[in-house]
Amino acid sequence: MHINVDHRADHAVLHLRGEFDTYYVSSLQTEIDALVASGTVNLILNLRLVKFINSTALGAIIKASRQCGAKGGKLALSRPSPFCRGLIEKVGLDRVVPIYDTDDAAAQAITSGAKAPAPKSANTPEFDESSVLFTPTDANRIEHFLSESQRAREEPVNPVHGHSFGKNWRGVGRMRALDGQGLSFTWDGNETKLDAFAMGQLLAIGTEIMVKFRMPMLQQGFVEALATVAEIEEREEGVKVGAAFSKIDDKTLAAVKQYASDMKFLKEELRRATGK
Repeated sequence: MHINVDHRADHAVLHLRGEFDTYYVSSLQTEIDALVASGTVNLILNLRLVKFINSTALGAIIKASRQCGAKGGKLALSRPSPFCRGLIEKVGLDRVVPIYDTDDAAAQAITSGAKAPAPKSANTPEFDESSVLFTPTDANRIEHFLSESQRAREEPVNPVHGHSFGKNWRGVGRMRALDGQGLSFTWDGNETKLDAFAMGQLLAIGTEIMVKFRMPMLQQGFVEALATVAEIEEREEGVKVGAAFSKIDDKTLAAVKQYASDMKFLKEELRRATGK
């Protein structure tokens, strides 16, 4: 990663370019230490050209925000790449360090004391970083609970490989939790229009499902595993599903465990930063 510092009258903009991972955290910290020591405590991190960012780097941003705040200054983010913005909003970092669409907007806000923009709504496109794609491995089960019209989709394209699913119906849920034992997600029925009771029957305890999901801080694209439904909870807006992994390759399992560890670290850092 490359860092270019643009010094302004009452703040500085640090333009980051490349992959912001653990290796480069010390480089950023060195730049911030020097700026704060010189009296420049209002800082902007421009993330437009950052293609990748991991949990340690996000933790470093939280630390930098506290460092600026301790000296009476502020830290803001500007123009994050789609990858960075998606991850930052997913973990809730934008509740601590505000995001702005331009360097000028960020500068005006941190130097004038203007109120930070509200975090964006949690409403997201169907296939985003929190998507969980799932399908029962027993095709007969799908046909029993879903009619042909319920199995049909307006755009039956596999977002993993870019081709049609054909007869392999799948649902799209929203990730709630993920660790080395399994995952939980919510499902609102998508186009099936099933009520919560029917969804619970389709995904009854003991049902084996193929799941596909993303872990954006560790790798791009979807990974997959077999899981068995261990918990199903009916809700007004659908169901909450808890599933235990029954078959997952070693590489994916190691990535899942690392992801869970990273998220735990970030949540603790955010708790410390917000006092909540």
